[in-house]
Amino acid sequence: MGAWGQGSLRERRPGVFEIRIAVGVDPVSGRTVQRSFWYHGTQDGAEELRSELADHFAGYRAVRRAAPLLTVGDLLELWLAAHHDWRPSTWNSARSNVKALSTDPIAQRRVSSLRPEVVREAMARWKESGAGISVVSGRFRVLRSAIGWGQCESIIERTPIGDMRGPPRPGTRMHVPLTDVAFLIETSEKGTEKAAAALDGSASSLRALHKAEQVRLLVRLAADSGARRGELVALCFGDLDGRVLTIERAASAEQVGPTKTRQVRRLTLGRTTVELWRASEVAWRQRTTGTSGFGEWLFSRDLDHRRRLTTTGLGHWFAELRDEAGLYGVSLHRLRHTVATYLVGRGDLLQAQYRLGHRDASTTLRNYAHAMPLEDQVIADDIDAMLGSGGNRMAPPASLFH
Repeated sequence: MGAWGQGSLRERRPGVFEIRIAVGVDPVSGRTVQRSFWYHGTQDGAEELRSELADHFAGYRAVRRAAPLLTVGDLLELWLAAHHDWRPSTWNSARSNVKALSTDPIAQRRVSSLRPEVVREAMARWKESGAGISVVSGRFRVLRSAIGWGQCESIIERTPIGDMRGPPRPGTRMHVPLTDVAFLIETSEKGTEKAAAALDGSASSLRALHKAEQVRLLVRLAADSGARRGELVALCFGDLDGRVLTIERAASAEQVGPTKTRQVRRLTLGRTTVELWRASEVAWRQRTTGTSGFGEWLFSRDLDHRRRLTTTGLGHWFAELRDEAGLYGVSLHRLRHTVATYLVGRGDLLQAQYRLGHRDASTTLRNYAHAMPLEDQVIADDIDAMLGSGGNRMAPPASLFH
């Protein structure tokens, strides 16, 4: 064994040499990290390679030893600064969670001292401060992702919370009852009729009618397709061919790009929804006759539809309709849950997976297993017959008492 950093050389078999070199220092544990290199040839050649490797890794060792031991906050900063193929909304979520974690006491801990019980204490502290299940779950996922990334990038050698289970998942995804969906549609139709009756030739009354018509189409389309809000707001008139709607883009942090799963799906819409879409498009185009042109976006604040409505604006439009209908607590996204619950309840799991755009059926089953149809009536009747209906038939055998 040579001096520290110069490595060692051993001949494992004739003409085959193993060279072990200290290539750096683990920033988590502070221990020296060694690697083996193999050389086929003479001993002089092996000695020359050992010397070259020792010189090559000397700089790495010096930098690693000079740096402080890695903290959770340091690792989060490195993770966020690295390249990730994320959607804009994912970037925003990651930055928000890293910012919250960086001000938490857990950020000052060395990664080497991180343990599941430490993370559980932190999650309990977040709950006590008023954070909901989704917030706690989001912070934990970011923490686990950053540590997993550090291991993959060889920044750390092990994952201290690799086997730790995350916080409990949020409760059942509640759908909007079909009676409430019907009432929302009815309310949107009445709103359109009211706006049409108030039309007096002014620009403001025309815009009010234009908005009411879009809200009516929005509710019907969301309840029919089960599309996400970002997908709805990124729809174009050309996406509907006959009764087939192609969903190939979505708005994420107000930037239009691929869908959440980066997959394109084609859905068949109900005839009523398609007729409403076509009738609305014809009416909107007629109003802009003689102007500079008509745009491509399905939902827009402008009469010419040349600018896309924002996802926030779409949410506000639905919220106004919901409040008018008195259905407080109902959100646009819950219409998506209604579609899923209806299909899964019929046993159409794969149809629900495709219509909602889930990457695989396990996601659909995990989130909507509560809606699966019950098919155990025969078993229940058999158990009932086995147990009997009372009296002496339910008494335990006498042999049990002897």
